[in-house]
Amino acid sequence: MLNPAVYIVGAGPGDPELLTIKAKKILDQADVILYANSLVPKQILQDVRFDAELIPTGNKTLEEIIPLMIDKVRNNQSVVRLHSGDLTLYSAVHEQMQALAEANIPVQLVPGIGAFQDAAAKLGTELTVPGLVQTIILTRISGRASSVPDAEELASLAAHQASLALYLAARHVENAQAKLLQHYPPDTPVAICYRLGWEDETIRVVPLEQMAEVSRQEELIRTTMYLISPALANKQVAARSQLYNPEHSHLFRQSNARP
Repeated sequence: MLNPAVYIVGAGPGDPELLTIKAKKILDQADVILYANSLVPKQILQDVRFDAELIPTGNKTLEEIIPLMIDKVRNNQSVVRLHSGDLTLYSAVHEQMQALAEANIPVQLVPGIGAFQDAAAKLGTELTVPGLVQTIILTRISGRASSVPDAEELASLAAHQASLALYLAARHVENAQAKLLQHYPPDTPVAICYRLGWEDETIRVVPLEQMAEVSRQEELIRTTMYLISPALANKQVAARSQLYNPEHSHLFRQSNARP
């Protein structure tokens, strides 16, 4: 049985089988579940208690959501605040935690699988291939709801030519493509990932120079993530990780290299 508290849970990209075991246990026991219905598919809630109170929040403001959660907990109920993806990425969790702390409401965070992880797995790709790329950047482009600090402007991040997961950019895809092309070669592979984990999921890999054109053809304006990486080219790279190399020794294994 859950203690009266707010459990802020990351639902992952949308596939119920990608919920963490901890998230699943909490969801199945909660008295009340407030969920972002525009971003979390209904199948995530398929095994919740028959008497759980389900509250969609797609049409609510934070000023409506926070008092609701506080009232439920003070009435000795366990509350799940269910977000899509992982809580560390564009989840608006920070302000909710602050408000709940000011009201002395206990809060527990439960992370979820990120969309970039789900996409890489479905593409059969490691995003940090030795000798090719060793950095992953998770970012977005400035839009109507939020601006990006100047130091994190997309073109400056593109200069690293790292594996880059670009969120919340479908409405600004032409601008995003132009900034990426300042540093990535035009033939750099881009995975256009629409509604990952949902029943109508689609993933298309195209050259960077076609990213905007394909997005417009498919009429993608939301729930789309772009994964830009040289690793998606599946090129054969001679370098390999040293971790399992027989000539490399570490705390748990001695090297087989001859002296």
